[in-house]
Amino acid sequence: MISQFELIGDNKVGVLPKQVDQLGMCREIAISKDAQQNDSSFMLVDLDKIIERFNLWKRELPMIEPFYAVKCNTDLVLIRILAALGCGFDCASREEIDIVMETGVAAERIIYANPCKTRSFIAHAMECDVKKMTFDNAEELVKIANLHKNAEMILRIAVSDPTATCPLNLKFGADPVLHAPQLLRKAFEVGVNVVGISFHVGSGCNDASAYRNALQHAKNLCEIGEGLGFKMDIIDMGGGFPGAEHHNPFEKIAETIRDALDEFFPNTEKRLIAEPGRFFAAGPFSLVANIIHATEVPASKITKDPKDNGDNGYMYYINDGVYGSFNCILFDHAHPVGSPLFDVERNEKFISTIWGPTCDSLDLVEDKKLMVKMEVGEWMYYPDMGAYTLAAATTFNGFS
Repeated sequence: MISQFELIGDNKVGVLPKQVDQLGMCREIAISKDAQQNDSSFMLVDLDKIIERFNLWKRELPMIEPFYAVKCNTDLVLIRILAALGCGFDCASREEIDIVMETGVAAERIIYANPCKTRSFIAHAMECDVKKMTFDNAEELVKIANLHKNAEMILRIAVSDPTATCPLNLKFGADPVLHAPQLLRKAFEVGVNVVGISFHVGSGCNDASAYRNALQHAKNLCEIGEGLGFKMDIIDMGGGFPGAEHHNPFEKIAETIRDALDEFFPNTEKRLIAEPGRFFAAGPFSLVANIIHATEVPASKITKDPKDNGDNGYMYYINDGVYGSFNCILFDHAHPVGSPLFDVERNEKFISTIWGPTCDSLDLVEDKKLMVKMEVGEWMYYPDMGAYTLAAATTFNGFS
């Protein structure tokens, strides 16, 4: 087990003499918890993986500054490490700005990337000297003109991958052809400074060509903005970068972006930024949950197929669920896949369902899963659980 510790902020972090894999470390922790008759679920965070992801970003997209999307995971150690590596931060609220700045991050490393901001939050941003902010409508420009005289506005356009896990242009983004040019003229009329163009192709992008389309629109709008006298210095490529194993790997997306930048912004002196969230947060976090109950049922109860009446199935209840870390199932369209933490000497697999601990039948973690028979007190291991998990967890039904 860990014998050496260091502090990162106020958090105690275990330091090991050599790199270990997350699965092996989780097993050690679970053995220790079993010895103490402690069956509470836990997260393990491998800080090496944060640095590996940062190095991957710098290798594939060295020309683009990452501004970590704080909403994805507000863990303070994660934020402090990314800050130490030189990341900026994408904040969407007063609270997120405060979280980041309390770790010592300067205001110029923050972009307030919410196109529809609360008026008191805009005033707070001005008090904190946070200048870079996004907008996608004329009403926001009027608010900014009245509340933040030093704002540096970035126009967000609606260019999205319709197959993304979470398409975002339904809620945010101005039409790049019909409305965005009008908004640039409106900003000029009300005396608000515009410094660049922003887009977000959708969280969990599947089609890398969406970035090319967006950069083409960004080029056209920069020319319009410059014609109005704005110094269009920033291109913000938003998020959508995968955080773990993905059928559309990050390297392929990065190649598409590099090619599009060469086409539309060759040898540019513009500041290129992006807002990766899950890219940094997903992989370092592993969740281990304990099986608190197991019930044998007819397989047909799980499959809803009468032909399976004669087969056995199993329903398991673990001590984390969709109101806790697995809220990503509801809010992020995630499909976490768990496995027994320890190798078990059982070969036969049964149709199974894994439930969370609450009394709500919506609290379903995995359904119709083929798995070996498990016992109460055994552990389930879920990798890549850092994105949109802890950040939205609740204590519903009294479960922490």
